[in-house]
Amino acid sequence: MTSKRQDIILNYLKQQGPTSRENLEQHLLLLGQSVSKVTLLRDLNKLVSAALVEKSGTGRATKYALSFHSAQTHPIDVADYFSRDADDRELRSEQFNFGVFQELHHLLTAEELEELDALNAIFRVRKAKLSPRLLQKEFERLTVELAWKSSKIEGCSYNVLEVERLLKENISAAGKAAEETQMVMNHKKALDYVLKQPDYYKEITVAKIEEIHTLLTAGLGVERGIRSGMVGIVGTNYRPLDNKFQIREALERLATLLNETTNAIERALLAVLMISYIQPFEDGNKRTSRILGNSILLADDYCPLSYRSVNEIEYKKGIILFYEQNNISYFKQLFLEQFRHAASKHF
Repeated sequence: MTSKRQDIILNYLKQQGPTSRENLEQHLLLLGQSVSKVTLLRDLNKLVSAALVEKSGTGRATKYALSFHSAQTHPIDVADYFSRDADDRELRSEQFNFGVFQELHHLLTAEELEELDALNAIFRVRKAKLSPRLLQKEFERLTVELAWKSSKIEGCSYNVLEVERLLKENISAAGKAAEETQMVMNHKKALDYVLKQPDYYKEITVAKIEEIHTLLTAGLGVERGIRSGMVGIVGTNYRPLDNKFQIREALERLATLLNETTNAIERALLAVLMISYIQPFEDGNKRTSRILGNSILLADDYCPLSYRSVNEIEYKKGIILFYEQNNISYFKQLFLEQFRHAASKHF
């Protein structure tokens, strides 16, 4: 995360364009932020390392500017952003932005990649030490927690113990709607399908995404395949594509982007965000995105996510922020927190 002073620097660069260290120093002074040359250079170097700022020139001709990816990665004050009603927020685009495919690259910093890969290496060592029976039990625990939290994000009222009983004993909880029970069961079927053939998801295709969606929405009255009509989203004025051919084009471009992205965690992050953004199906899009993300992680022997500790409201805020600003900062923070949690608590 960036500091308050670094946020001021980023906002100034966003408004003024490329500028010198001296101009930044004067701007901070006007705001009551007296800062030494060494401290300011340290801030600027950190922003450059985080790929938020680009540095050009040498000596007195040195200039600093927002990086190409800064609009996507620059942290946003989420509390302030969502203190405004949906109609009062200025969106980058109210409609699907095809240009986002050119922008979503290198979303994780070198430091983040190093940390996450180190965590995953420890996860692999722990997993390798488990007996086949204990490994099976860990995947069963993951399935219960993922089915519970993923369904809860979508409004399901099952608690985690009720989900465990349903998946292990096939006993539904009293007073629950049949649709809720089916939603939970479908998560298990989809994850079981992925776990049986993890290598299948080393390459992503539109057909494979549709297969996951079909498993997750079976018995729920959801039309199979890519939708042909408009969908609205609660809490935002963002409007997804409504043309079936454009939706398929967006999915095909997403598959290409995923297959070209080398790091599994970044691929999974992209999958979860972009399936939610494209909204290719009549319903079940976010559920599909979470299972697809895990299929990508499992295919490269990375720890899958249960999302068990994520706050549902904050999760939705992160997704909406991407809808409205194509900014990944808050959702990326939540996603990486869930990876760290999963890699340390599972297996």
